[in-house]
Parts: sequence; structure tokens; C-alpha cells
Amino acid sequence: MESSFALIGKGYVLVASDMNASRSIVKMKADEDKTKVLSPHLLMSYSGEPGDTIQFAEYVERNIRLQHMRNVHELRPQSSAAWVRRALADAIRSRRPYSVNVLLGGYDEATSTPHLYWIDYLGTMAEVPYAAHGYGAYFSLSTLDRYHDPSAPLEEGLKTMKRCIDEIANRMAIGVGKFKVRVVDKDGAREVELPETV
Repeated sequence: MESSFALIGKGYVLVASDMNASRSIVKMKADEDKTKVLSPHLLMSYSGEPGDTIQFAEYVERNIRLQHMRNVHELRPQSSAAWVRRALADAIRSRRPYSVNVLLGGYDEATSTPHLYWIDYLGTMAEVPYAAHGYGAYFSLSTLDRYHDPSAPLEEGLKTMKRCIDEIANRMAIGVGKFKVRVVDKDGAREVELPETV
């Protein structure tokens, strides 16, 4: 029962993902980090089959780091998203496809703008103001549609995230547990705490 969602605000991208690792009806862990900081201004949230997600996330992380070492500069969010999309599209056409859905958020230092990309396991990509994957998407997308404001400061964005998590906790039949929330902005990627109340 995975849930991950993200939104763009004024100069930042917020990404949240649940921390459950489960198989069928069994919860095996409640502290699984389903996000990766790919570079100082690039963040990825992933969901899907457990083995595929870890392997693909590490593959992406290592290749983006390798590109940085070879060319001395970070990939911009647009280029990173295109590379991830191509990797998934190539994999699905091979004998070893990845069953991984990705939310890729980044801050472009050259243009001082945040970017968010929704990428699914088929290699479909879209640049969006907010996005969600997993069962939580059924509840969080309507909440994001109502409360998302692309010009909102970080505090308002965190309140919107809190509303999404509360909606999932209230309406989903199975408990979702804790969420890890990270932000990427001009200061880089870091973990943030949600407000207690909205």
C-alpha cells in the first residue's frame, strides 16, 4: 500500500513518501526510506516492486553521480528526468523491465526554478505542478487539486502535505504509518518536519 506525492511551490519542490515496506498483507518494516537524494539539487521518490525499486534507485543515483564526475557539473532536472525516462523505456523493451514509478523533483540553479516530473514504469513522463503514485494517489490528488498553490511559501506547502497525509490516514482502510518529507530548493535537498496541525 504505497503512497508518494509531491508538489511545487514558490522556489521549492516538496516530496513525501510513506515508510512502509510490505508484501501482500504483511508489513515487514516501518522505516523504509523510499527517496534518494541524487545530487545537491535533485531528489527522487520511487515506488513499485521491492527488488526493482532499490536496484533502479541505486542505478539512477550512481549514473547521475558518474555523469557529475565526468563532466564536473550537475545535470539539470530536465536532463535527469529525460535520462530516467529513457532508462525505464529501454528497460521495458528488454528482458529485464523495472516495475518502478518515479517522482523526480529538482531545483534548476541556472534559471532559479523548481521542476517536478511524474514518470511511470512504462517510461511515460510529464512535467507537473503536483503528482502522486500508489494507492494514496486516489485520495491525495483531489486534496492537491483543491489546496495546491504554486506561489505558496514553504510553510503553506507543508500544510498542504499534512492535509494529504491526514486524508490518506482517514480514508484508507489500511493504516499508512509514517511519512518522510523532503524539500529541494536553492539551499539543496533536506528532510523537513510537517506541522502538527493544519
